[in-house]
Amino acid sequence: MKYSILFLLALLISGCASTTLKNQSGVDRKQLLLMPQSMVAGIASDSYRGALQAASKKNKLNVDSFQVKRVKRISNRLIANANYFKPEASQWAWEVNVEDSDEVNAYCMPGGKIMVYSGLIRKLKATDDELAAVIGHEISHALREHGRERMSTAAIQQFGLIGFAAYISNTTNRNRANATMQAASLGATLFFALPNSRTQEREADAIGLELAARSGFDPFAAVTLWEKMKQQNTKKPPEFLSTHPSDDNRIKDLTELAYQLKPLYESNRPR
Repeated sequence: MKYSILFLLALLISGCASTTLKNQSGVDRKQLLLMPQSMVAGIASDSYRGALQAASKKNKLNVDSFQVKRVKRISNRLIANANYFKPEASQWAWEVNVEDSDEVNAYCMPGGKIMVYSGLIRKLKATDDELAAVIGHEISHALREHGRERMSTAAIQQFGLIGFAAYISNTTNRNRANATMQAASLGATLFFALPNSRTQEREADAIGLELAARSGFDPFAAVTLWEKMKQQNTKKPPEFLSTHPSDDNRIKDLTELAYQLKPLYESNRPR
């Protein structure tokens, strides 16, 4: 029992940290990160491979070469500045792909696995700056390890803190392969089933907009993008907006952020 309590305390202490460096946006919240980073990265990589295979079988993967080149060009500028927030991001095996779909959606999985749905480009007639706002937002979720945080929180809720500590202890000491497989299965379910919290969304807005500005993209494009989304979906928001309420307060917050980041954009914009 004594060792279980010590392990539990060590788990809690080691599991609370901020995942990004100090930044102009002021995002430095301590996060509960109990799920092993390697496990989360493995789950994300496998899931991304599955998504690519599914899209490829339907002949929906990277169909429009011009569109793909455009998305990769924009993404690569953002990726080049991601290490400002998280140095280890420069070592990630980044991937960028486009799926031909009517969905107005995009995501970036842990480890830099980016997917943009063509509906985001076609339906919104998104400019390069507006695409950068979306992709930057999604990259920021990966930089802040929000997926890992959600999985950690959900695992605690399911197992209880002591149960989770015992589970991880078992994983590291005996029946490693079986326990790890069970954890991976649970993690995959939690990663895709749980939405980002409002706090995580605000962080992704702030860091994503700063990332875009540092990469020479106009931060005010985030405002015009949300206005387009609001007009496009007057009844039911698309999947991308399911946890991104496009109300006036959100647009107001983005506008304030854009004004704060304007000098940064001006110093990095293409000449």
